[in-house]
Amino acid sequence: MTIVIDRDQGIESELEERIGLECPYCGMFAHMSPQSVPDAACLLRDRPKHVGLVYKCDSCDSPVFLRFAVREYKDNRVELNRNFVELERPKERFAFSYLPKHTEVLFREALACYSGNNFNAFASMCRRASISAFEALGEGGKLRAFEEVMVAQDIANIDDESFAPIKAVLFETGQHEDLPLLNRAEAGILLEVMKDMFYQCFVRHGKLSRAIKVRRFFVSESNDSSLASA
Repeated sequence: MTIVIDRDQGIESELEERIGLECPYCGMFAHMSPQSVPDAACLLRDRPKHVGLVYKCDSCDSPVFLRFAVREYKDNRVELNRNFVELERPKERFAFSYLPKHTEVLFREALACYSGNNFNAFASMCRRASISAFEALGEGGKLRAFEEVMVAQDIANIDDESFAPIKAVLFETGQHEDLPLLNRAEAGILLEVMKDMFYQCFVRHGKLSRAIKVRRFFVSESNDSSLASA
């Protein structure tokens, strides 16, 4: 499937000019409609390798910029590859309030790197965030986190070869220069593993402790009311 920018007809698409993705502004998965398309005559003259198109989110009307690689130049038209790069990605969400403060700061920056497609900067920040988390967990914290990550690997059915870079980022020691280089797919796995590790080690504990405190409070209030009535 291709997207075509024609000198006379403008943009043409086999999918009715609509693309579905998660909007980086409203966070909704929505259709995107072309809003600003480069002039075909200029493209045919300059012949760039990549072309930028501005789409409009059908949910919030915000402009979303996508970059396409050019597949072929013809006499009166430019064919673009269907695959595109999102230059503005949705911000990753997490229950940061349950993380230790230092870990929260580092993990927020890690997610900002991921959203900006800076995957190896993301890996470096994940290493720093994980070290901070292990220190916050105290003695045995790193081992506990390692066990949670191994469970995640088993649940997700990820083979050892694919999972090796993830374990290297999180648990190996040494200089940051020794970190493995991650591609988009590996960075995506690391992201989900980090979220799950932090959830199991911090968020789950925090939510459960908070819920029990609330239950005890209402039980205490109920008992006090009963005694007062008596």
